[in-house]
Amino acid sequence: MPHQHTREAHKVTLIGAALDTLLGVAKIIVGWFSQSHALIADGIHSLSDLLTDALVIIATHYGRQAPDKEHPYGHARFETLGTLILSSILIAVAGAIAYDSLLRLLNAENLQIPTWPALVVAAISIVSKEWIFRYTLHIANKMKSDLLKANAWHSRSDALSSIVVFIGIGGSMLGIQWLDQIAAFIVGLMIAHIGWKLMSDSLKDLLDTALPEEETRSIIELASQIKEVKGVHSLRSRKIGALVFLDIHLQVNPTISVSEGHQIGMKVITLLHQHDLSYDITFHIDAEDDSRRSYHDHPALPLRQELLLNLQQAWQPLGFVPDPSQLVLHYLNHKVDIDLYLNSTLPEDINQTDLVQPLTQYTWLGELRLWKRYHTDP
Repeated sequence: MPHQHTREAHKVTLIGAALDTLLGVAKIIVGWFSQSHALIADGIHSLSDLLTDALVIIATHYGRQAPDKEHPYGHARFETLGTLILSSILIAVAGAIAYDSLLRLLNAENLQIPTWPALVVAAISIVSKEWIFRYTLHIANKMKSDLLKANAWHSRSDALSSIVVFIGIGGSMLGIQWLDQIAAFIVGLMIAHIGWKLMSDSLKDLLDTALPEEETRSIIELASQIKEVKGVHSLRSRKIGALVFLDIHLQVNPTISVSEGHQIGMKVITLLHQHDLSYDITFHIDAEDDSRRSYHDHPALPLRQELLLNLQQAWQPLGFVPDPSQLVLHYLNHKVDIDLYLNSTLPEDINQTDLVQPLTQYTWLGELRLWKRYHTDP
């Protein structure tokens, strides 16, 4: 699927590049002979699209490659970087067009009236750029590619600027000579606006900005639909190109097995992927809600080996030494609850109280529960 998407992205981009070349050259030539500075500016805008088209092809080629040893999260940052460069080019082109338009307005006595061929080329540009915008946006939504979407809106900015140019040329031909220069200046502002919007979005991705609050809330609501999930907290999100990376904490029944907890997490991943395949999800299974605690708040509770040594030392005088397989440990509320599964009954002179008494010296002890384990023949 990624290779198919890359081919589709390259196809629509190459079609757009061919169209940009034809329109750019036609606008500059016709604008020159028709005395339309606005059409020349629009032609420069169209030819600047060739740089962005090349950037899109390069970025989608490398950005859609699979993760490798040096890039375990993939190469999607290439698309974000490509969008950032594309937006910088747009802003630079916009500044040059706007500056030149202002200079010409200051020398209004030398302005010349455009002729009708400029009006025809502007109309052709409006229709063709609107078509390539819709085509590119369709592929961008299909691929969930911000870079391709940015290139689509770049084409839409060309269509909009051509509308402004069409009005400017028409106004100049009707006697408002300065309207052509005003149109060129407006084109520059429109290009700058698009460039700034793209730059802002790409910078947000580079700075690992979280998803919008409504989307985050939707993810939590979806995960909470699984009955075995008792709570969802500490959801963190960030975008890398077209991918959305999620870190999510799932609170489950504290007495279930590790494998059951993992299976609940996999069920949540499956459910979220049914709604959006762009998610790359890492889940953390919690036995309790620790969202308001920092790692510094957790006491240094003993792990199994240390705890088993403590139990052996405490119970050895009673003549009872537990086997590691008999213990199930639950780390809850800053304590350790112990489920002790007995393969046989305790000696008659030992009861639960006798087992608890030697453990009172350990502040980590929560509750000790005794269980009888039964074996059945296969």
